[in-house]
Amino acid sequence: MSSSSKKINVAIADDHALLRNALGKLISSFENYAVLFEADNGRELKEKISNHIIPEVVLLDVNMPGMDGYETTKWLFKHYPQIKVLALSMFSDETTIIRMLKLGAKGYILKNADPDELKIALDSVMKKDFYLSEYISGKIISGLHKNMDHPEGEIELSEKEKEFLNLVCSELTYKNIAAKMFLSPRTVEDYRNSLFEKLNVKTRVGLVMYAIKNGLVEI
Repeated sequence: MSSSSKKINVAIADDHALLRNALGKLISSFENYAVLFEADNGRELKEKISNHIIPEVVLLDVNMPGMDGYETTKWLFKHYPQIKVLALSMFSDETTIIRMLKLGAKGYILKNADPDELKIALDSVMKKDFYLSEYISGKIISGLHKNMDHPEGEIELSEKEKEFLNLVCSELTYKNIAAKMFLSPRTVEDYRNSLFEKLNVKTRVGLVMYAIKNGLVEI
């Protein structure tokens, strides 16, 4: 991309000023990107976007006071679905990742990632509409780009499996899912293990990713 070409505008929302400023300088050093503005929290981000200062990507801290990443992502997805949210967090637990993806985040990167990975994450979110930290992918997901090996049409799911996947995308425990489906916990475990094998994933996050990417759950 030439210097005369339009750059991709990024907004940064993080309550830690030093990190926020460092991220701003780093992103500004990327050839194809420019920092449109920085915000201390979701509320400040919301105010600026509401005043028609609209970025293409928001690098969003998950844990912020006032208006956190969850609430902010939900608001962005409802009012500005064209803005791509790249979640930024210190946490790699399944609950946090699932919740952010379910709310509409397009990607998830850890705060201890290398600078080069941030560039890769931004590029991936813009070009492929999705990104997960390589560490997270390696830790909890097998076959992130499995659709190349298993086209959607080749995987047939029963209505019960679809119902199970929908509930997996909630914050219910497997025990609660069993009760809601009027099944025994052992039967729900069987559904889970069967889907792990059928969809070539290893964890609950993998199931959630499949459900979201294939339109089996509304976000």
